[in-house]
Amino acid sequence: MKKILLIATGGTIASKYTENGLSPQISSEELISYVPSAAEFCEIDTIAPFNLDSTNVSSREWLILAELIEKKYEYYDGFVICHGTDTMAYTAAALSYLIQNNYKPVVITGAQKPIDLPVTDARTNLLDSLRFASDDRAHGVTIVFGGNVIAGTRAKKERSKSYNAFASINYPQIAVIQESRIVFYVEDKYRITSPLTFYHQLNPRVFLFKLIPGCSGEVLNALIDTYDAVIIESFGVGGLPDYGDDAFYRALQRYASEGKPVIMATQVTHEGSDMSIYQVGQTMKQEFQLPESYDMTLEAVVAKTMWALGQTSDPEEFKRLFYTTINHDLLFCPQ
Repeated sequence: MKKILLIATGGTIASKYTENGLSPQISSEELISYVPSAAEFCEIDTIAPFNLDSTNVSSREWLILAELIEKKYEYYDGFVICHGTDTMAYTAAALSYLIQNNYKPVVITGAQKPIDLPVTDARTNLLDSLRFASDDRAHGVTIVFGGNVIAGTRAKKERSKSYNAFASINYPQIAVIQESRIVFYVEDKYRITSPLTFYHQLNPRVFLFKLIPGCSGEVLNALIDTYDAVIIESFGVGGLPDYGDDAFYRALQRYASEGKPVIMATQVTHEGSDMSIYQVGQTMKQEFQLPESYDMTLEAVVAKTMWALGQTSDPEEFKRLFYTTINHDLLFCPQ
């Protein structure tokens, strides 16, 4: 029987109604009491490193979770993290970069309704997650939600209230869970050949800048003293506007001179960026050798940029790390 560590961090799954709205109130031991049938296939220990609405979870908590899993790694066959849904995709991506080549599963789950309600998705999601973490084929960082198993770098929350809140973007689901049956679509545990590696550094000085028609490139200049990297969420396949004042061009010159990366991404959820297609993208990319997201999710790009900057300040080494495929995060990369 597999031994699983349940890591409770708060979120809706562990919330109760208060006069000021939902807030995390339910303990890790109480969470387990709602899924008694899990004892049929695994032994469960629990721990609660923090108890937060996921809106309040940031890079500090990502490092806490990675360090906790590193300390407990040899004692458990798998890990299940109960987490709020709002920033779950960011946490899943961050843990994918902080914990690499892990032969054991790190499963992140949560719910759209608290676990103590008569009608809720929480009990199913938690039971599914424990079942998946107990499967011999499971490994790496994944999200289990709504019967779907999604690679930690490919998940995006697409619905704010519905139970099928998460989708796998630009990559197939790892598996689906149908009651007690797990059907794998991507089964690649045997391909892990590199050693397990835990990373301990992130650089959170990263800003995501969403373009809107008519916005000024001077905004980039205002950010350079505060942030070590900027991700530009551009239009379509990617490009930067020229409104006749060269503001974006001059801002990029300054970033290049200071060795700070500007990463081009897209506001479009599916199919990714490709700055080579249009002049507005190709010219800037060639001039400044801008990294771009290609088929990565925005959540993965943010977390990967923080991770890569945490390892190096050298622009070329940053690019090498950024374009290294990790936990299925990058398929299309014509570099």
